[in-house]
Amino acid sequence: MNKNITYFFAVLFLGTVLISEVFAGGGKRNGTAGAQELLIPSSASGLALNGANISNITGLDAVFYNPAGFGGSKTSTEAMFSHLNYIADISLSFAAVGVSFSELGSLAFSLRTLNFGDIPITTVENPYGTGSTYSPSYVTLGLTYSNSLTDRIRVGVNLKLVSEKIVRTSATGFALDAGIQYQGLAGLDGLSFGITLKNLGPQMKFDGPDLIRIASENEAKRGDNNYMLDAASFELPSQLELGMSYMYSISEQYKMVIASAFQNNNFANDEYKLGGEFVYDDMLFLRGGYSYMGEVKDNEYQQFFGVTAGLGVKVDIGLELIVDYAYRAAKFSESNHLIGVKFNF
Repeated sequence: MNKNITYFFAVLFLGTVLISEVFAGGGKRNGTAGAQELLIPSSASGLALNGANISNITGLDAVFYNPAGFGGSKTSTEAMFSHLNYIADISLSFAAVGVSFSELGSLAFSLRTLNFGDIPITTVENPYGTGSTYSPSYVTLGLTYSNSLTDRIRVGVNLKLVSEKIVRTSATGFALDAGIQYQGLAGLDGLSFGITLKNLGPQMKFDGPDLIRIASENEAKRGDNNYMLDAASFELPSQLELGMSYMYSISEQYKMVIASAFQNNNFANDEYKLGGEFVYDDMLFLRGGYSYMGEVKDNEYQQFFGVTAGLGVKVDIGLELIVDYAYRAAKFSESNHLIGVKFNF
């Protein structure tokens, strides 16, 4: 028991350090971060709860929300595929596979890609299009590791390679996620606590031959000269989240989960999240969530997304097949729809 208490205070200390070190500024730095594709959710169960379940999420769904939860998988091998209809005809595809090595921990590989469709190429001479098209390539590769320190505490990290390419201009960067989950907080079964730090890494910068310009004779006395535009660097959208959840067993077949989280951003206002899940016989899952973003009275456009909802079904077909669906309302665009499929071997 004393060992668990020591670990718990270590978790709280780590969270305090992370808050003071990374997230000064808050809403004063709104709109200052790039690589926004790192914020697009890939888990239907997590999105349906609006990301409030960082303290108790498990399996490959936890790769996006809290890598510590990946170590809570009850199967030796998992595979997951999901597709999200985002905004402005943009979609996200996600694939991941994970393996548990018992005492050595769990390891997962993931791939995220954005699909922008074909975008017409326009020029000064042809403002309505040249007849050609292009499509940006945004890809994120992830490596996740998670393990249990005790029977109550799990830790995990994500290492991500971020690549953005638009025709012949590209930027590459690295990001780190780190998370902790504490089960049975204060000795109460069902009460969980979690901390996760997302997208911590160096600044990114675009470079490539499409940034080369020609200075004409009117601008340079020596005749035409080539020069390279120096693109500005941009920060990653770092986030720090603290969450708690409680699972209550109504009977052997019925369970309820209430989850909440506080999200601090280095690029936007803080968010307060709340989610709930009803479980029937560990085979049918009904979910809902909502988030509140403070300090938006002067700018209603800050809170872009609204309520979330979803459901999940688990069936046994020789292996566990889980199908999840999530819906998220949006203010100024079409609503989001996320479908995920998981196989547990």
